[in-house]
Amino acid sequence: MTVNNWNISKPTPSILSDHDVYLDGDELKNKKVALMVTGGIAAMKSPLIVRALRKKGAVVTVFTSKESLKYTTIDALEWSSDNQVISTLTPASEHLNNNQPFDVYLIAPATYNTINKIACGIADNSVTTALAVGIGAMEQGKSQIIITPTTHGMLHNSLLTKSLQRLKKMGAHIIKPRDEDGKHKLPDEKQIVTEVIRTTSNSPLRNIPLIVTGGPIPSPIDDVRELSNIFTGQLGSIIAVELYKQGADVILVQGPKTVQSPNFLPTITTDTVNDYINTITLMLTEKQYYAGIFSAAVADFQPTTKLSGKISSSKKISINFQPTQKLISIIKNQFPDLYMISFKYEHNISHTKLISKVNTRIKEGYPAIIANSGNDKSEMDEQVAYLVTNKSNKTQKAVGKLSIAKMIISHLEEQIRSR
Repeated sequence: MTVNNWNISKPTPSILSDHDVYLDGDELKNKKVALMVTGGIAAMKSPLIVRALRKKGAVVTVFTSKESLKYTTIDALEWSSDNQVISTLTPASEHLNNNQPFDVYLIAPATYNTINKIACGIADNSVTTALAVGIGAMEQGKSQIIITPTTHGMLHNSLLTKSLQRLKKMGAHIIKPRDEDGKHKLPDEKQIVTEVIRTTSNSPLRNIPLIVTGGPIPSPIDDVRELSNIFTGQLGSIIAVELYKQGADVILVQGPKTVQSPNFLPTITTDTVNDYINTITLMLTEKQYYAGIFSAAVADFQPTTKLSGKISSSKKISINFQPTQKLISIIKNQFPDLYMISFKYEHNISHTKLISKVNTRIKEGYPAIIANSGNDKSEMDEQVAYLVTNKSNKTQKAVGKLSIAKMIISHLEEQIRSR
């Protein structure tokens, strides 16, 4: 039982001032974001969105409609953005910024009223007038517009649908809302920020079709038992999310007991080894993918015969196992044009022996391999991995799952540039 034993001590000292935020990434460094806050109850979350954007390096200016200030305040928005809020337009023409246009106009929340107004070209307040300018900047390739619709189910009518379709056709990006309680609700701020990063990405991986696999892929023994492993699939999910941020056309294929991936990430769940192999081969047959990152921990063995029902635990049994068919071997033979990044995990092995085993696989025709050993951890107990390729005698080292994902992304970007 956990007991709250707080001794009423002072908070830990911080070097940050009251308005500052800790940076947890630089994906939006120096990006100018105009956050357009409109009159829905979700506007109460706008200060949190501002802070989340700033944590990625963005410079945020907030525009508010009159109705939005029923649900949030100028003081809260100026505190969170560390910038003056624009609630009314003045002779200073705050909405006109031709010399330094905003990189992104983010409408969150975007109400029924505002969506239909901007689709019809109505500019009658600080938000819609700024968005009229934003559409012009978007059409000139200078800015992006991102819309986060929040509406009651009864308001999702043909007029709203046509307005969103029209704006999407013009080039605006629509963030899928949370479908909950008969309403379209605002996604959490982490998803909103991820979509802003994705929309503003200039990575060569943008629109490139990629497959990522992750998590333990079990082999069934009977109808209730299975042979699996200790892995969670967290690395595969992180790799897929980071590729999604780059704008890649990425899909994650995972096992049934994998850590939950974000709702915005296209995901397929497979139940068994055979299901996993069949799913991947069908995907590669139906669509041309540029690369596959195969981080899934597939069960290395499976019973020669799957038993039916539930085996009784009251007596001893013998089960014969056979090695599982290797998906990467199937892919190398059947889909030789797919650029494959596979993984090689060993346990209680020296670094020299690990790299030697990987180089043997490289010589078999595999272009890139992520190698790691269960006993190779950082001082902070983080996973250590090495990238070995067929184009270099040197290995690249990454510490921690996020760093491993970024190492893979950098390698893929280099491959795209050299095509």
